[in-house]
Amino acid sequence: MATLPLEKMRELERRFDEIEARMAQGPEADVYVKLASEYAELEPVVAAIRTYGKTVSEIADLDELVRDGETDPEMRVLAELELPELEARRNALEDDMQILLLPKDAADDKSAILEIRAGTGGSEAALFAGDLFRMYERYAAARGWKVEVMSASDGDVGGYKEIIAAITGRGVFARLKFESGVHRVQRVPETESGGRIHTSAATVAVLPEAEDIDIEVRNEDIRIDTMRASGAGGQHVNTTDSAVRITHIPSDIVVTQAEKSQHQNRARGMQILRARLFDLERQKAESERSAERRSQVGSGDRSERIRTYNFPQGRVTDHRINLTLYKLDRMMMGEIDEVVDALIADHQAGLLAALGETAGA
Repeated sequence: MATLPLEKMRELERRFDEIEARMAQGPEADVYVKLASEYAELEPVVAAIRTYGKTVSEIADLDELVRDGETDPEMRVLAELELPELEARRNALEDDMQILLLPKDAADDKSAILEIRAGTGGSEAALFAGDLFRMYERYAAARGWKVEVMSASDGDVGGYKEIIAAITGRGVFARLKFESGVHRVQRVPETESGGRIHTSAATVAVLPEAEDIDIEVRNEDIRIDTMRASGAGGQHVNTTDSAVRITHIPSDIVVTQAEKSQHQNRARGMQILRARLFDLERQKAESERSAERRSQVGSGDRSERIRTYNFPQGRVTDHRINLTLYKLDRMMMGEIDEVVDALIADHQAGLLAALGETAGA
């Protein structure tokens, strides 16, 4: 039997009831939106808590019937038959509760900024970066998320040297955050006449989209330069002075946007800058926590090789969790849930183990 934090469970129930009462009073719109968001987050947790409480109570009632010497023999037999089923349900509920009560990543519900850059491998790396982008684009479409390309630098023979896109929807970051890192590909390039397998790589970064309340960017901390747009946007860019380079002076982070509209470039550049600064803050906080605990799914370090795509064998291997799947063609069509779910489950197992160590300390 798992040991559940009963006091925390009672506190969550109290908070849920308090929110429900405040919403019924008809507060102002902005307050109501915040309450509704917290209500939606707590609702499945509290439902599970109450189902668990009801099950525990039913087990206690049946136990009392079985122990009571005055219980009708037929009732005792029925109670003894029902107890194992209820106990199994209680145990399953405890496992579910442990996951529901794990510390939440505050960014999980957010949309995300996806950045993919070709790494080692020249033109083949750029083609692979394009394949990865289409994989995520198809995955997003299947989940009803919106994908908007913010900037792209085309490869010499196709694909992308770099592509940055906003993926908008509920829970995007939660599903994609473990995709950050180096993705390696092994395949025979179309330009290879000898049939030799080449290895190249692309780097993926998934950043939670930051709002003004998440990260403050002061005007005095940034420098904005405008310049003639050329190169980075390929044939999509005109030759007016529309390109924008934003430099965040304290962190030395530089964002360049080179699409047609200077106004849009500024807005998108600031969006990317806020996401990178927010990510930087999260990485600092995570590095402090990882002094005590390091998650098995990796640190999210962009230099960490996380996955290999072997085309001749139709194989995908995620090196962090030693998962190998022989369904590369389906993965590249956007069917990545099996890997995503395995990474999330492994992360949760690590959190549970860490909590167990803390409780036993």
